[in-house]
Amino acid sequence: MKPNQCLIATPLSLLGLAGVATGVLAQTSAAEASKSTWKTTASVGAALTRGNSDTVTATATLNSERKWGQNEAFFGAAGTYGETDDVTTAASATGFLQYNRLFSERLFGFVRVDALHDDVADIAYRLTFSGGAGYYLVKNEKITLSLEAGPGYVLEKYHHQDQRDYATIRFGEKFTWQISKTARLWQSLDYAPKIDDWADYLLTAEIGIATKITESLDLRVVATDNYRSEPAPGRTENDFKLVAGIGYTF
Repeated sequence: MKPNQCLIATPLSLLGLAGVATGVLAQTSAAEASKSTWKTTASVGAALTRGNSDTVTATATLNSERKWGQNEAFFGAAGTYGETDDVTTAASATGFLQYNRLFSERLFGFVRVDALHDDVADIAYRLTFSGGAGYYLVKNEKITLSLEAGPGYVLEKYHHQDQRDYATIRFGEKFTWQISKTARLWQSLDYAPKIDDWADYLLTAEIGIATKITESLDLRVVATDNYRSEPAPGRTENDFKLVAGIGYTF
């Protein structure tokens, strides 16, 4: 499969996975489904320069969540493409799907799948499956803060190399703050070391802030960082991205 085809296929497969999962969840709680719907935000960002250097960078993200009864479901997908003087500098697609089952107001169990394709980082694919328990340290109308932990399993392939797979332990943290009626901040951090070698790990972080300009539209700035302690040969460990864009919630 060509890189651009793989870049397109990855988010499409994630969307298909999300469709199957949400369909199953809807069937198992049909009575409650009418009381809650998905809340979805789509956002785009772009940068273009011409002159001493010709560059273009474009990003697109889709994030959805649904909460009903003792259930919570979250889905996200993102794609980035960039060129500098006709040389590809970014070409990636990511996605995740998570389902939480609340055992009490704050304690929950979860299952999650993450996927990544990144041509520039030489990652053909990385699929991570995890599950475990989580707890809301803070949970009210304005602020949520939760911790998650549990075992995971990774299928990872760099271009021109054989696939490798290994077991991990995933530790996650998520924070949201509704600063005002028009401003919101969110932050997340995931740390996943190999069970038998904690020096081999993946660390991902995100922080963003959005300010409404209408009921549905907002301006946002999002910073993401991905650190792989053992990257593909010839690649660096850290990938940082800062994007300003516009979001639409429906």
